[in-house]
Amino acid sequence: MTQHYNLIRGLHILAVIAWMAGLLYLPRLFVYHTRAIPGGELDTTLQEMERKLSKLIMTPAMVVALLLGLTLIGIDSQIRGWGFLLKPWMLLKLVGLVVLFGYHGFLSASRRRFAAGANSRSERFWRMTNEIPFAAAIVIVLSVTTKFLD
Repeated sequence: MTQHYNLIRGLHILAVIAWMAGLLYLPRLFVYHTRAIPGGELDTTLQEMERKLSKLIMTPAMVVALLLGLTLIGIDSQIRGWGFLLKPWMLLKLVGLVVLFGYHGFLSASRRRFAAGANSRSERFWRMTNEIPFAAAIVIVLSVTTKFLD
């Protein structure tokens, strides 16, 4: 398995990029959806776009990123031992991942509320929360690439 480490890491990065694209784009769709008339053409179009983004891109990409990430952890544990999971930089990365998984769940529930015509959030709220995944990504990427807390 270690001979395929770079391939697995590359595929993991690609899956994360696809997942992040969805985490950044779905709230942007929600910004426009807050302006739509319930049952109107824009409402129907946005519901379809949101559903496809969530079901066909975001969730599969998240699952693939998670599975490949766990595979990388398994490989790294063979090389370094399991102790690296307790390094401060790795713990910070894991906290960032918990934030992203929670945000993904929040967006999925919000998409269902939009589909049911029950959104209670403002356009401003969706514009502000749109920054959460990128902020988490900054923390995750810099903690791993610099190991600044090691």
